[in-house]
Amino acid sequence: MRKIVKGRRFVARSAIALLAGATAAGFLAAPVASAAGVDGYAPEVAQSAVADMTEREGISPAAAIEILRTQNASVRTLDQISDKLGDRTAGVYLDAKGKPVVNVLDAATADEVRASGAEAKLVRHSTQALASAQSTLESVPAVTHTSIGLDPKTNQVVLSVSDAATGGDLAALLRTAHRLGDRVRVERVTGEMHLAILNGEAITGGGTRCSVGFNTNKGGQNYIVDAGHCTRVVSQWNVGPSQGASFPTNDYGLIRNTTGSAPGAVTLWNGSSQKISSHAAATVGQRIQKSGSTTRLTSGSVQRLNVTVNYSEGSVHQLIQTNALANPGDSGGCLFSGSVGLGITSGKGSGTSYYQPVGEALTAYGVTLNS
Repeated sequence: MRKIVKGRRFVARSAIALLAGATAAGFLAAPVASAAGVDGYAPEVAQSAVADMTEREGISPAAAIEILRTQNASVRTLDQISDKLGDRTAGVYLDAKGKPVVNVLDAATADEVRASGAEAKLVRHSTQALASAQSTLESVPAVTHTSIGLDPKTNQVVLSVSDAATGGDLAALLRTAHRLGDRVRVERVTGEMHLAILNGEAITGGGTRCSVGFNTNKGGQNYIVDAGHCTRVVSQWNVGPSQGASFPTNDYGLIRNTTGSAPGAVTLWNGSSQKISSHAAATVGQRIQKSGSTTRLTSGSVQRLNVTVNYSEGSVHQLIQTNALANPGDSGGCLFSGSVGLGITSGKGSGTSYYQPVGEALTAYGVTLNS
């Protein structure tokens, strides 16, 4: 769904939507100190994450804080195991306590995983088998307001079908899912899938509002990495001109930041900010935060990876799916976990939000995060 500035028509699309909107780059000037006991987290970010977990998961604040303390080390453990074992693993994720879990296909690999400090879970389907199933589903003509992504917790590919699903051949898609057996789970959802133009603080141009993504630089020039569906339709923003756009298929774009202000921190909407010191790939089960100019700071967790979302405007692949709140005007905004940048806000569904991995965008444009 795209938010249009006053005087333009507001166009709503339902379950999966793009989110557009805009202030200066989703970043404010100076980061604040880390919350006591939670390294890398600004106090407001830790408070938001704890509040989300206590309400959504019914755990105590102390247990929530322990998860935040645990998960960064767990992600590092999963990275090391994945590098070591390669395709002998069948997916990784964090459990409800933020501990590392590795899917394996045999007892010998399970022993190696346990020796490396993670829980081993014996599963039926290999990474290659699930990738083949996803590829088969994606070979069917796209059906708008559907998504296809990997759920390592259940060792399945999940086909989400909105009650607003249109276009293509839904019956053929469902028949294909049935033929793939228990490698695929069909999930019925409500509402549409929309683009969500916005990220961090708001930026405006051409009657459109989006949010700022991540401040970056190359050759002494500052740039903003943002949502491609934003930079594709607006050539000149209040913060500078668009320099690139990749959408659909991907959802990243580049804006040359001419404001003279480009701190490496995300606005928290109360005069403080969260420093972003690095970027990484997201992990299923990871507790995350999102900053955008409509819903501001929200929290949740990563639900699925490698998600294809079939928006009305086109299909986008390899997105991150979370349950953090996002709405129109949030497009381009930052997905992060404490001080680690993860993604750029692309769109939303019913109770879900979708993000372009930021690392792919940084590589595509040859830019680095500002410190």
